[in-house]
Amino acid sequence: MKQDQAFELLTMGHNVFLTGPAGAGKTYLINRYRKWLDQKSIPVALTASTGIAATHIGGVTIHSWSGLGVKDGLSVYDLESLLEKKYLSDRVRGASVLILDEISMLSSRQFSALDDICRAFRAVDLPFGGLQLVLSGDFFQLPPIQSGYRQPNFAFESESWKNGRIKSCYLEEQFRQGGDGLSQVLADIRGGNVNTETKKILLSRLNKKPTGDIPPARLFTHNADVDAINNNELVKLPGPTKVYEMTGRGAKKLRETLARTILAPERLALKPDARVMFVRNNFEAGFVNGTMGIVVSFDRTGWPIVRLSDGKKITVAPETWRIEDDGKVKAEVSQLPLRLAWAITIHKSQGMSLDALEVDLSKAFVPGMGYVALSRARRLDGLNLLGINDLALQVEERISYAETKIKDMSSRFVLGLNNMTKDQKDKLVEKFITESKKEAPAKKLSTYAETKVLVEEGLVLADIAKQRGVTEETIISHLEKLREEIPDLEIDHFKPATNRFAKILEASQKCKSTKLSDIKKSLPASFSFKEIRLARLFFTK
Repeated sequence: MKQDQAFELLTMGHNVFLTGPAGAGKTYLINRYRKWLDQKSIPVALTASTGIAATHIGGVTIHSWSGLGVKDGLSVYDLESLLEKKYLSDRVRGASVLILDEISMLSSRQFSALDDICRAFRAVDLPFGGLQLVLSGDFFQLPPIQSGYRQPNFAFESESWKNGRIKSCYLEEQFRQGGDGLSQVLADIRGGNVNTETKKILLSRLNKKPTGDIPPARLFTHNADVDAINNNELVKLPGPTKVYEMTGRGAKKLRETLARTILAPERLALKPDARVMFVRNNFEAGFVNGTMGIVVSFDRTGWPIVRLSDGKKITVAPETWRIEDDGKVKAEVSQLPLRLAWAITIHKSQGMSLDALEVDLSKAFVPGMGYVALSRARRLDGLNLLGINDLALQVEERISYAETKIKDMSSRFVLGLNNMTKDQKDKLVEKFITESKKEAPAKKLSTYAETKVLVEEGLVLADIAKQRGVTEETIISHLEKLREEIPDLEIDHFKPATNRFAKILEASQKCKSTKLSDIKKSLPASFSFKEIRLARLFFTK
């Protein structure tokens, strides 16, 4: 199925599962549909099964959105307790569309619990309470974590999936750049078509150093030795160790859950020459999740300076991960967006695209492990293969069987679309728009608009943050957005003192950059990132 055909199904209001290999454009299609929903004023909930995936799409975890939390399922008592929470009711009843990314990491029991929650809050005896369900993911990726020794059950194996009338859309167009053979290898493995040519491509990377200057991350099939390897390599380096502890605030259980869902460690020890990997996207600062680097030194404030494979140096400051509800922070943690990267488990690499990796697949012990590891590489020349066994080139039979059915179903939907007239399609789209708008409650002020009201009242930064129940950094983000949309908004009372603003502006002009990390390096340690961000609001004024 092509993207345009899947988009047609989405705009008709069908429950849809978007799947296909890496590079097929699943994320692009979700973003395209989100824009369409916004244009039609249809309220949408944007969620993902993991904190990392939620960060990538600018949403929240499905566990937070639904109130499911860390539970694998819900009892009658659990459901009754959730129904007493008005903020959850407003959230679930207020949406017309639920987008859920990385569906492979959600168990069948959790998926069914989500169905129960939506039905209960919306008081409609339809799958997911009548919400349009838009699922995205690839079941060839890692399965959901399950306690005990039971075989993990995927969401598609649940009764809620079967009853949900979910139309599977297998996206077959390939948008990944480059023809280096990696896409073909992955396609052969997932299709059960591994042949001599597949092995030839893989063996061309046997004991081959990846291109670039940054040593590769070593992926391991077992997690027992990963921390030991990283710690041992760190100990070998000369010089004192700098330790960074994760900080946080909010409800203890939520804070602990948040700390577990991100890849930044609670305690991070670093030295010069330590191999590190970024675990979050920050396009402005110049890194994304999976970017590799080496610590070269520390700045005057103690933050590490990391050299990337292209030679660029980045001063790394703490990032903050949050669980928010209607603009209110329920819990947050702050830590450097780094982890040691001499070694990492295949499981922890989920969701990453690595510049350089080294893996010994001769130790693969379950089908699918090789596919997951190889799909972490951005390019074939970024892979160093130390060994491989036949099991690493296999995938789980029930996933292969399910994919065959998904492809067949997708093909039937294409035929169905081709047999429909434009008038028939248009009528379904209009019906969906009308019904979705009727279900949506009147919109309250956006979180930015609420901040704007307080700005116009002349409140200072600390008072606005306190009244909104968010951090000052969040309010600054609101100010940046408001400044962009309303250039004439009066915000002069947030401008730093004249002499300090002049120094920040001079530093920006000197380094010919408006990036926080670049400006910070040109200033004394007394200048904080927060003060620089506030000053930056006035650079063009």
